[in-house]
Amino acid sequence: MKTAIFDLDGTIANTIADLGAAVDNGLEVLGFPKHTIAEYKQFVGNGAMKLCERALPDGHKDLAPKLHELFKEYYSVHLLDNTTLYDGIADTLRTLSENGVILAVATNKPEDAAVKIIAKLLPDIDFIKILGGVDTRPKKPDTAIISEILSALPEKDGKVWMIGDSNVDVQTGINAGIPVIGCAWGFRGQAELERAGADYIAYKASDINNIILK
Repeated sequence: MKTAIFDLDGTIANTIADLGAAVDNGLEVLGFPKHTIAEYKQFVGNGAMKLCERALPDGHKDLAPKLHELFKEYYSVHLLDNTTLYDGIADTLRTLSENGVILAVATNKPEDAAVKIIAKLLPDIDFIKILGGVDTRPKKPDTAIISEILSALPEKDGKVWMIGDSNVDVQTGINAGIPVIGCAWGFRGQAELERAGADYIAYKASDINNIILK
């Protein structure tokens, strides 16, 4: 049995415009300047609270909880305004599933948002778990989210891969002792993935199939 655990933002879907818009809305309410998409690609990866903290100017990081509340209120309504699947990812997930690979999502994105995005964009794909950032579980690169997925598997001795686009995902896989496929099309790029120690680099979605199903 094989299992593929996917990150969401920057791996399955390009969510950065909606994430940035939600933070920008909160920054505007609080009277702070907005950021570019390039900046937001560096801010994401460690959960919504850390995203908000990074977006605030130095000297105002204490306002992260307030910005986080504004972010959640806006993002809950606008999380699918501009979010789209990456090219080929739906076919890749479908092929993996048809070949008996168990699929799961492990993201630091708020879990309710992750579930909504997957349900809307991939309604025909079966995931054994869609887990995201919640207050009761440490965020990646802690391995708690991986352990929860593994505990749900019907068999415990199969091969498992972590698939993601950032050093956070790579470190999660390393911490869990599972190989990592880095997605070069994501928010952070090939160089970060290689520096972090990804076992494989996928340049397009179908490369994931070639690695897992070979």
